[in-house]
Amino acid sequence: MTAAIKTAEGDFDIQEVAIPKITKPDWVLAKIRVSGICGTDLRHRKKEEPELECKIMGHEMAGEVVEVGELVTHVKPGDRVVIETVLGDDTCPWCKAQQYNLCPHLYDVRMKTVSQAFAQYVSGPSKKFYKLPDHVSYEEATVLDTFSVGLHALQLSGLKINDKVAVIGAGPIGLGQLQLAKISGADVIIFDVVDSSLKVAKELGADVVVNVSSDDGYAKLMEFTNNRGADIVFECAGGESMHTTLPQATSYARIGGRVVIVGGFDTGVTTIPLEWQRIQMGEIQLISSASYSYWDIYPEMQMCLDLVANGKLNAKKLITHSFPLTEINKAFETANDKENTQAIFVALTS
Repeated sequence: MTAAIKTAEGDFDIQEVAIPKITKPDWVLAKIRVSGICGTDLRHRKKEEPELECKIMGHEMAGEVVEVGELVTHVKPGDRVVIETVLGDDTCPWCKAQQYNLCPHLYDVRMKTVSQAFAQYVSGPSKKFYKLPDHVSYEEATVLDTFSVGLHALQLSGLKINDKVAVIGAGPIGLGQLQLAKISGADVIIFDVVDSSLKVAKELGADVVVNVSSDDGYAKLMEFTNNRGADIVFECAGGESMHTTLPQATSYARIGGRVVIVGGFDTGVTTIPLEWQRIQMGEIQLISSASYSYWDIYPEMQMCLDLVANGKLNAKKLITHSFPLTEINKAFETANDKENTQAIFVALTS
């Protein structure tokens, strides 16, 4: 099969590699139709990472089942599916409690199996393959991983109807967070530095959009919240922006409010000064949100699939560009240069 292999320089080399096999009776092999580039992928771009060199990356995808193990009953060859790539070791206490997003071996396990979207085929446990309704496209399904991250963060936040919510970052995660907050009954203000992304945010229902490179974000926030601050702030930018956006998020939260950290950090120690006295004296909660799994008895991926299928979440609006897998380096350049390309969610077809 054709696959994009990460190089020592941090780009991708198109190569022919072996198709993955079904190694257990409850596993599935699927042909990947569409995969997506997310913020986590972009943070690995142009970086020399020996642990990822010569590996297949990517963790947002949808495709068609081509083969199933003898114990698989809920999907069959020909079925259209979205593939969840959050996979733990199934043996640790967190996995046993369906909190596999917290599995200590999460990345080791998923990178060897389902988290290989930048290729033509993928195999893994059948429980990670969700059948798609006919009216949900492969492209829409590929955005479900992004929505699931937002849903997990929303549920951790304890959001209530009529809450005043601030979302920092209008990329795919932030635009998903916006939609989830709106359908939960919140009023939402969203911040970014890219006008084209903020335009889409407005079209998706944001009450107020703010470009913090030209407007005073704090002043707009206080005006929006009657000078109290936000009940909940979702930090959805992550990465290098976190040195700016996390202090910003804590300053936007009201006394007794909550900050949910959705955007990702790079590995290692990150030092970010915060106004700790205000955080403590105001009992502002900092809530870390990591990927997604189950909420009570419900898989969060399935919950988001239902929301898209029922027209409550708009995935189409986020998909701005599509490239063949063989042009993955061009796709990454487009996704990374969003101020000029107006990119939000960039898809790859194989």
